[in-house]
Amino acid sequence: MRTGLARDLGIGLLCLVALLALPVLFPHPSLRDFLIYVIAYGLLAMSLNLLVGLTGLVSFGHAAYFASGAYVFGLLMQGGAVSIPVAMLAAVGGTALLALVIGAICVRLKEIYFSFITLAFQMFIHSIILTWVELTGGDQGLRGGIPRPPFLGIDLGEAGTLYGFCAVVFVLCLLVMRQVWQSPFGYTLRMIRDNPARANFLGVDVVRMKLGVFVLAGIMASVAGIIMALFVSGAFPEFGFWTTSGEAIFMIMLGGTQVFLGPVIGAFLLQLLNHYVTIWTHHHGLVLGIVILAIVLGLRRGVADYAAAWLAERRAASRPAAVPGPAETPAPAETKAVG
Repeated sequence: MRTGLARDLGIGLLCLVALLALPVLFPHPSLRDFLIYVIAYGLLAMSLNLLVGLTGLVSFGHAAYFASGAYVFGLLMQGGAVSIPVAMLAAVGGTALLALVIGAICVRLKEIYFSFITLAFQMFIHSIILTWVELTGGDQGLRGGIPRPPFLGIDLGEAGTLYGFCAVVFVLCLLVMRQVWQSPFGYTLRMIRDNPARANFLGVDVVRMKLGVFVLAGIMASVAGIIMALFVSGAFPEFGFWTTSGEAIFMIMLGGTQVFLGPVIGAFLLQLLNHYVTIWTHHHGLVLGIVILAIVLGLRRGVADYAAAWLAERRAASRPAAVPGPAETPAPAETKAVG
């Protein structure tokens, strides 16, 4: 595990360097904005994949924690009494508590019942956002913007600094999820996904394990919401609507569930499609649906999962066939004497 951690830290550092270098090599502001969108929604999809790909829990209401992080952070910053790091920690802690309460109910249900109860909680939270106008601004969202006061010499009011901050937070969250993915906890979740009855027979507390990963997924989704709130300087009801959860599921379908970075690849593809399709046609929903259907029905898996399986097949085909050793060489057949 120590070797794996060192390798993951090295890969994470390389990814961070690449993310920081892209705006320097291509300094157009639109690229930086596009990458922040990918970072926020990629982190949302990665957090959902902790449930879908790792544990086999399909949540239709995951955007509730995305909205919770954004709104709690935005309200604290508008109050002006705390710094950005304190507001981020409070938003993450509040969302963890929310996920703990909701998860304690949801994880006891199975399959489609779990999916629909998560959707019900999301719609409940969305209705609170719409109706509590004095606090949330209703359908207009948080009005007045979100202040970005400097902290520790870091000024997030500058676009380049904000992008660098988002990139660092993104990579740190990926490293945390990677360690969970490769840990004994992660393999226990895979066992629960594949055979919960056997996991329970072996002494695994299935409900507690599911609740733990449910809270962790909510925490990571709240960080994604904080990044988006910082970027757009606000929080809006769409953050907690069912379509945002649907987009996260689309990203997972596009990228894949079994390759760790598959959801990030899916987020990149979806944002790229949204960007170009909306430029060329008003029927972007129709075109996007056709593309997703073509990938899902054509490849029968996400792009990253398909590429990983193809590479594995190529490696297996390129391996030389085993040559039998001297002890394995069959003895020559005896010849009959011709009399």
